[in-house]
Amino acid sequence: MSAVESSVRSGRAPSKLASGALPPRAVVKRSARNPRHKRASVTLAILMTAMLLYCLVPLWWLVVNSTKTMDSLYDSFAFWFSGEFALFQNIAETFTYADGIFLRWLGNTVLYVVLGAGGATLLATLAGYGLAKYNFPGRKWVFAVILGAMAIPGSVLAVPQFLLFSNLGLTNTPWSVVIPSMVSAFGLYLVWVYAREAIPDELMEAARLDGAGEIRIFFQISLRQLAPALITVLMFAVVATWNNYFLPLIMLSDERWYPLPVGLAQWSAQASGVGTDPIPNLVITGSLLTVIPISAAFLYLQRYWQSGLTAGSVK
Repeated sequence: MSAVESSVRSGRAPSKLASGALPPRAVVKRSARNPRHKRASVTLAILMTAMLLYCLVPLWWLVVNSTKTMDSLYDSFAFWFSGEFALFQNIAETFTYADGIFLRWLGNTVLYVVLGAGGATLLATLAGYGLAKYNFPGRKWVFAVILGAMAIPGSVLAVPQFLLFSNLGLTNTPWSVVIPSMVSAFGLYLVWVYAREAIPDELMEAARLDGAGEIRIFFQISLRQLAPALITVLMFAVVATWNNYFLPLIMLSDERWYPLPVGLAQWSAQASGVGTDPIPNLVITGSLLTVIPISAAFLYLQRYWQSGLTAGSVK
């Protein structure tokens, strides 16, 4: 007679061990020892390590070589410190070279970011909120056009934009960079997705019953709910405007209006020019100074950025 049958006849509950069932700890241990899980963990660890090295190795190269003199750049190992520590000397030369043009480029970049990224965030918030919470004729067509605009690369629109701004007489001015930067189809779509889930229609109806107008509802109720989405859109817009290279390269011919990416590219091109002074140490140091502000802003707003990305994914 089996242990299960004897337990049933005696009126006692069959034992888990007698019935062949394993306790929870044994199940966990067995699943943890599964070779398939071990292979997946090892593969994932290798991939993540490779991605981490892919991101950090160029940054490490930038930090190391910005501390070297021009002679040490060619006579030493590229990924380790060597010779005289010339970081502060390189920084001083970067800011004073060519009558301090680097500071002018830095100011231009900040101007483009404040106007372009700030305007893109504002317009994306207003348009995304309107599409999400108001019904009007042609709403679906407008949303379809926006989705289609997200699939068009920015480089494809560069030449038509140049011809348009050339006819308007706005090329070689800051407006030729600021105005295109204020349009963000992806930011609009992100605000639309977030507004649909984060702002209940019942909350807006209650505010209307209390006598609040639409502008008051937006600024006092909806805007607070949209804060994570605003931070996310702002970060995307700031990074895109700060690193924008192709559009200013086409629109601007006066180096006084160059942003940092275009200006540093011009310095880098001096190495291949005839009769020019190659300054690779200043290019490397300037690149490091360009990376620091955007990295600091990204790390500071990372928690808001992550919350904005995951908003609306789970209802």
